[in-house]
Amino acid sequence: MVELLVLYYSTHGATRQMAQLIARGIESVPGATARLRTVPRISTVCEATEPGIPDSGAPYVEIRDLQECAGLALGSPTRYGNMAAPMKYFWDSTISEWLSGTLVGKPACVFTSSGTMHGGNESTLLTMMLPLLHHGMLLFGTPYTEAALLSTRTGGTPYGVSHVAGTDSSLPISEDERQLCLAQGRRLAQIALQLADKA
Repeated sequence: MVELLVLYYSTHGATRQMAQLIARGIESVPGATARLRTVPRISTVCEATEPGIPDSGAPYVEIRDLQECAGLALGSPTRYGNMAAPMKYFWDSTISEWLSGTLVGKPACVFTSSGTMHGGNESTLLTMMLPLLHHGMLLFGTPYTEAALLSTRTGGTPYGVSHVAGTDSSLPISEDERQLCLAQGRRLAQIALQLADKA
């Protein structure tokens, strides 16, 4: 059994829904299971703190989640073409894992949600890959053999799954986006199992 980490940050819920769909895709593959984790919000106010346990949703990620996973799906809403600050803050704290090679050779993919069709989702996906490359992870995207990638009129990119939430975050995940999330989860599980068989 391989366990895949689905690590996300979500403000209005769309990225969390995508993470849950990716986890379902992972768990549809025999021999694979998903571990959902999130990161706490950060604040410019030094006194502001988050509770030790989130009020709802997945638990906060811990370093042991990186150590124990066989692969990673990383998700964040788009913030001016980059990942949200809470997710960046987490990755900035993983120097010891980088030094020890905790993630070297593990498969990884990325996903995002933006307010508009051209709201920076592709650049967010690409910039989210940068810390994963530094960690030595094996990145993959969404191949055009996925029919939904060719038919989508909403989110979806070859760099990873995306969702267009609307400027008020009210647009639901489309059927094409849903299919692509499930496919990305399946692909992560299949690649992790193949790598585990060769180890």
